[in-house]
Amino acid sequence: MNKEKYVFAQLISFLNEDKFRRIVNKYQGNRYIKHFTCWNQLLALMFGQLSNRESLRDLIIALDAHHSKCYHLGMGKNVSKSSLARANQDRDYHIFEEYAYYLVNEAREKRVATIFKLGGNVYAFDSTTINLCLTVFWWAKFRKKKGGIKVHTLYDVETQIPAFFHITEAAVHDSKAMKEIPYDPGSYYIFDRAYSNFKMLYKIHQIEAYFVIRAKKNLQYKPIKWKRRMPKNVLSDMAIELIGFYPKQYYPDKLRLVRYWDEEQKREFVFLTNAMHISALQVADLYKNRWQVELFFKWLKQHLKIKKFWGTTENAVRIQIYAAICTYCLVAIIQHDMQLGRSTYEVLQILSISLTDKIIFEIFLTKLYFKMTKNDLDQMDLAYLIFNYVPILMGH
Repeated sequence: MNKEKYVFAQLISFLNEDKFRRIVNKYQGNRYIKHFTCWNQLLALMFGQLSNRESLRDLIIALDAHHSKCYHLGMGKNVSKSSLARANQDRDYHIFEEYAYYLVNEAREKRVATIFKLGGNVYAFDSTTINLCLTVFWWAKFRKKKGGIKVHTLYDVETQIPAFFHITEAAVHDSKAMKEIPYDPGSYYIFDRAYSNFKMLYKIHQIEAYFVIRAKKNLQYKPIKWKRRMPKNVLSDMAIELIGFYPKQYYPDKLRLVRYWDEEQKREFVFLTNAMHISALQVADLYKNRWQVELFFKWLKQHLKIKKFWGTTENAVRIQIYAAICTYCLVAIIQHDMQLGRSTYEVLQILSISLTDKIIFEIFLTKLYFKMTKNDLDQMDLAYLIFNYVPILMGH
């Protein structure tokens, strides 16, 4: 029964261990390993993400405090600092990357939605920089005395799940990562003006996908055709041709330029798009939703551990980032399967203090405390219920 399992063990039951084992076999991840397997490593890292551990030492101390529970939590008989550090340093990060993509696809399938009703997926692409100490992370040189990495992310706006991520040194320009995106025909891609790479934008156009990008101030173009009747806040809507030497070579077809006045920010925005079939207000609305990827980066940095790393090598940093993405997707899958009325932040906060409890976590993750029947209460340890739930109830 779930009542006899730890909360963390109930959480990992949502993960497909067979799929992970097949990925490990593909990369021979468990070769010459007797005790601390790749699966144990993943669970230890996810435990650290969910319990908000600040460092590798902090994580090991927390696991040592629950030494007798480690086997039942799925992390093997013992997790030592040296074994976890060595695993993060030496094991192929592609194992965790591929499994993170598997969980991403599973979460997106479960949370599929049609908010914009445009007949295709809507993606926002952007990057976030994670600062690193150059003396420790010597391989991540950014500036003369500063280190860092960038996480380039293609964010599915409708499902609120990252569909693609690409990790590079922070010195790599944002537009260089555009060629790594797996583009889908019929989908919509939203970019900031840092991604004004007309060669890549034309490739998006050629595969019959669509883009919306904020135009640079020095854009040179020639108007071809204007629309006369404009809806509210749309200043102009025209078809244009690029007249710069290289831009015209890179993007020889016509584009659409929309000038929009944002009443909230009291400023004008200029958008470029190849989507001729949607309205100007839809173009502005698509770009406005690009901000969701910024909120995702902010949430990820605040509530999961991707700013302080438990290893100093590039391999260890990548593994930790992929473990954080796996944790985010796991929470998203649980939210869908259990139909929780709580936010992702609330779920993480409750789980962080309950991972090693033996309780049915469906009860304290939902908001149906006062709808429990007498039979439900009789099946539980009343003393345990009082000491664990009363503080939570009082907080609501």
